[in-house]
Amino acid sequence: MCPDYFRWIHEDLKPWARTGITKDMVEKARRTANFRLVILNGKAYVETYEKGFQTRDVFTIWGILQLLRRYPGKVPDLELMFDCVDWPVIRSQLYRGPNVTGPPPLFRYCGNDATLDIVFPDWSFWGWPEINIKPWEALLEDLKEGNRRTKWVDREPYAYWKGNPEVAKTRQDLLKCNVSEKQDWNARVYAQNWGKESQEGYKQSNLASQCMHRYKIYIEGSAWSVSEKYILACDSVTLIVKPHYYDFFTRGLLPVHHYWPIREDSKCKSIKFAVDWGNSHKKKAQEIGKAASSFIHDDLKMDLVYDYMFHLLNGYAKLLTYKPTIPEKATELCSEAMACEAQGLVKKFMLDSLVKGPRDSDPCNLPPPFDPVSLFSLRRRKENSVKQVETWESMYYDNQHRQD
Repeated sequence: MCPDYFRWIHEDLKPWARTGITKDMVEKARRTANFRLVILNGKAYVETYEKGFQTRDVFTIWGILQLLRRYPGKVPDLELMFDCVDWPVIRSQLYRGPNVTGPPPLFRYCGNDATLDIVFPDWSFWGWPEINIKPWEALLEDLKEGNRRTKWVDREPYAYWKGNPEVAKTRQDLLKCNVSEKQDWNARVYAQNWGKESQEGYKQSNLASQCMHRYKIYIEGSAWSVSEKYILACDSVTLIVKPHYYDFFTRGLLPVHHYWPIREDSKCKSIKFAVDWGNSHKKKAQEIGKAASSFIHDDLKMDLVYDYMFHLLNGYAKLLTYKPTIPEKATELCSEAMACEAQGLVKKFMLDSLVKGPRDSDPCNLPPPFDPVSLFSLRRRKENSVKQVETWESMYYDNQHRQD
């Protein structure tokens, strides 16, 4: 059976369960799309509308080509629009009511509760050459090795974050939590200068050597951040500042089981409490860190990323009410031609992530959809876990005030 988060595939495709997906709906998704992908008889055809940021579009298409190599003849004919920009745009409120047409089916890397964009694994699973992040399969092994270097109890007893604060006000706010002469919020946060890192050969941004703190902070950027999977893989307790976006796997994470929730409106106090709590409940803290890294290493290994893509595209293709055709301006793409034309790290990462041949076994079995009761109880469980932590935090600071 596939991991439980695969059940969200059914939810993401639910807006079209009754009507199916018409050609007109797909065309309406073109408004913000970077490219159109058509798969016919196991071959991929791409029509580009606008170049994606950096190599997002290149590695997304590369990943889909690898899926076709892995499961030749098994991915059905389909046509889709893909938007490589961070923010979801298909607002659900515009498609409610008895007489509205179905929403445009638009694929992208993340979604939120107010939108209907279909979430798909992001480009970095096949590499992010602009910041020297290697393909996921190899990086996962590096992260495992990094975990072994320092046991949790021997790590720095603080919360660590390193990233680009310029992309979001909430990240700039996080910098205020850094240690100073007047205050120690138990946080050690660093602004990442990617230009400088590039010039110095990325010596300070090796992800596998960043598993040195007992706690690691995840905070969204302009939308969701690619960094989440790297942070969760570390055996450290992941402190997640209240998120507003999800990607394809994060809906499978449970507060206080896989991570510790952090308030958005009082980050510093929340981080200090989380670290103090973890340092005085070491066994439970280690269990949370281990649950997260086990989730990443077991349920998010590359085999399962491909299986998620397979089941999502398979479910999507079944909803199409028409037979896709090759667009006039589309180009047929194959792995050999793409890798041959590439240069530098792009070429290296393509060759490193190239699927060598068909997989011997079938994809994992897709679990059934949520029934309304189980979906409600899952959401309720998450909300209650967050409220429980907020209650503990309030009690902690109330006690401190009394002692003062």
